[in-house]
Amino acid sequence: MGVSGSGKTTVGELLAAALGLRFADADALHPAANVAKMAAGIPLTDDDRWPWLDAVGQVLARGDVVVACSALRRAYRNRLRVAAPAFALVYLKGDREVLADRMGRRPGHFMPVTLLDSQLATLEPPQPDEHALTFDVALPADEIVAAAATELAAP
Repeated sequence: MGVSGSGKTTVGELLAAALGLRFADADALHPAANVAKMAAGIPLTDDDRWPWLDAVGQVLARGDVVVACSALRRAYRNRLRVAAPAFALVYLKGDREVLADRMGRRPGHFMPVTLLDSQLATLEPPQPDEHALTFDVALPADEIVAAAATELAAP
């Protein structure tokens, strides 16, 4: 989980491979109206997000999958927990400048840099009771994946 530009897809794909799991990108589950709204620079509302989060929850509920999903607010993560109560959370945390730079280097992505501030304003970092593994996005992806895989594979 994390805001746009945090490396969710990159880390998620690598983590899924390291753990021998499937990978799913929650962005692919957005309805066309959500994608169009974001592409136009309009932040999503909670009403826009609920059906999308329900679709993400259905993927998580199947198990054996790593899902890259923003899950910015605790309420969103709680919604996912309804479908998949035991999912593990990896939080990719970064400075605005690093995130904006990364977003600016993604040609053709539907999420414009102009929406980064709204995502950061919406973000509610995981609380201790959510037991999230937290990583600074400034670390190389392979280091994040190695640490996360070790933690997640531990009994």
